[in-house]
Amino acid sequence: MLETSARLLRLLSLLQSRRDWSGTELADRLGVGLRTVRRDVDRLRDLGYPVEASPGAAGGYWLGVGAALPPLLLDDEEAVAVAISLHTAAAGSVTGLEETALRALTKLQQMLPSRLRHRVSAFRATTVPLTGSGSPPDAVDPELLTAVAAACRDQRRLRLRYRDRRGVSNTRDIEPHRLVHTPRRWYLVAWDAGRGDWRTFRLDRFQGPLGPPGARFAPRELPAQDVAAYVAQSISSAPYRYQARILMHAPAQDVAQRSSPAAGRLEAVDADRCVLHTGSDSLDELALYLALKGFDFEVLHPPELIPVLRAVAERLARAADAGSPGPDTRLPAGPGPDHDGAGR
Repeated sequence: MLETSARLLRLLSLLQSRRDWSGTELADRLGVGLRTVRRDVDRLRDLGYPVEASPGAAGGYWLGVGAALPPLLLDDEEAVAVAISLHTAAAGSVTGLEETALRALTKLQQMLPSRLRHRVSAFRATTVPLTGSGSPPDAVDPELLTAVAAACRDQRRLRLRYRDRRGVSNTRDIEPHRLVHTPRRWYLVAWDAGRGDWRTFRLDRFQGPLGPPGARFAPRELPAQDVAAYVAQSISSAPYRYQARILMHAPAQDVAQRSSPAAGRLEAVDADRCVLHTGSDSLDELALYLALKGFDFEVLHPPELIPVLRAVAERLARAADAGSPGPDTRLPAGPGPDHDGAGR
């Protein structure tokens, strides 16, 4: 039985490595007769692999397209290439693929031999991403991501050191349930055993390596059906000094395109308006954040934000008046679009 199973894996590997094979070629590679090749092909079909065949002297075997994806066999080079690609996608370089890539990476990391893990780690250690001029994403070690994802999947307790928003570090015993990401951060929704309640943790605030996974836990009913919305509300209702409610004169889907879920929560009022719930420790930051949205809005709360908005508007108006050239003013010519300078 073991010999047959090993031969089936070898046959599958051959079929995946080339477009088509003749029966004689497969028999020679496997060291068996043509009849055994035919029986092994039938076994692969029974396992769900769509092995096609054409009769005759010029015929052969090849893998077709099936209704479902059967398990794939990867050699060392292919496994390393896939792992590196999944690391890159999980870091957020391909929008919309982060969570899917993380799930696939978690499965692959579990199966990689140590020699291949070292090669993937060496690539990550010597590669620096080129980010834009804006705030870069808060870095999270992919190994930490995959470890937490595996704990969520396997329902294993975790003990970790965590630094809160005030910079205070303490030890948390948690039951991890779901990972949620924004363009800049990864969050973990977990049951905090020490506090007896649900908590949202930022993965970039985890300190030190995770300890080994703990005992299994029974899954709990999540605090909300929409976990992403729960995290957005948890973030926007953080204990900021100022909690704001802003009536935006634009549809919720339009405001969402210019907002991060980590910066606030949107609540639709009607087809043309929505309320933005957000917070900050600075009224000046709130004023600029709202002005940059590009929509008309009304301040519902807090009232002390209104004079700050007026002051910002007056300051911007003065800057615009001071910078406007008069009718006879000529601005110096700058470099054209082909200037070989820093803007290129």
